[in-house]
Amino acid sequence: MMSVIDKFRGEYAFLSNFARCNVTYNGRTYRTVEHAFQAAKSLDEKEQKIFLFVSDPAEAKKWGKQVHLRQDWEQVKEAIMKELLRQKFSNVEYKTKLLATNNAKLIEGNNHKDSYWGVYKGVGKNRLGILLMEVRDELRKDDSND
Repeated sequence: MMSVIDKFRGEYAFLSNFARCNVTYNGRTYRTVEHAFQAAKSLDEKEQKIFLFVSDPAEAKKWGKQVHLRQDWEQVKEAIMKELLRQKFSNVEYKTKLLATNNAKLIEGNNHKDSYWGVYKGVGKNRLGILLMEVRDELRKDDSND
């Protein structure tokens, strides 16, 4: 039977985009994937810079709802997320933890009604979980090629 990790909290909080880790987007280093992802929603330099000064990822998420959304957002958001996740999990500590999830199905179960990136009350596309599993597979391939 396949194991399932269905919450990115507690022992698995490192899987959350709120987990502390420096990632770079558009030449700026942000404190979490969430900060960088929210900054990426806008093509306006001033709006992107706001996220450098927002301390909390939950606050970054709120600010992200107020930026001028780039026109191509729906087309680019998953590629941006995947690139940010690749950066995050290039960190040795995070990489080791992600690889230690072995073949567990990763599901971003949540209470904030996100059925695109996660699963809410059993319903959702779980795109974050799927991208995390893809990054985990890439890391495994990289390790086997060393």
